[in-house]
Amino acid sequence: MKNISEMTIGIANDHAGYALKQKIRLFLEDAGAKVIDYGCDSADSCDYPDYAHPLGYAIDKGEIDYGVVICSTGNGIAMTANKHQSVRAALCWETTLAQLARQHNNANVLALPANFIPATRAIKITHVFFTTDFEGGRHERRVNKIPLQ
Repeated sequence: MKNISEMTIGIANDHAGYALKQKIRLFLEDAGAKVIDYGCDSADSCDYPDYAHPLGYAIDKGEIDYGVVICSTGNGIAMTANKHQSVRAALCWETTLAQLARQHNNANVLALPANFIPATRAIKITHVFFTTDFEGGRHERRVNKIPLQ
């Protein structure tokens, strides 16, 4: 896997994910990643699809390598991101889930549940996600069957 410092990573959130996004963004930037922030930019109530879709389009177009999406549960924003053909968003609340999402599913978007994990764990999950390689092999065949034709 590339070093985090070689990655362009998009990040998107709703109001519930704003505070955690600030910490994840700082972690990624400190690791040398180029981070593109798709919003939102405050804790004021908003709708997660308004921010997940621009990130999804950027993945589809190859403008970013990976993404991080954050909402209260991680579910809604992951569901929205996964509507995009090139997105494989995985909801992770433990480091093992992040590791397996990368190894077995070649996940390219990490979804985090802001209201259910502390920031310290979210940062560990983010680190594992972006430093774990896809294993390929038997998993490649399965991942190739994910997009609709």
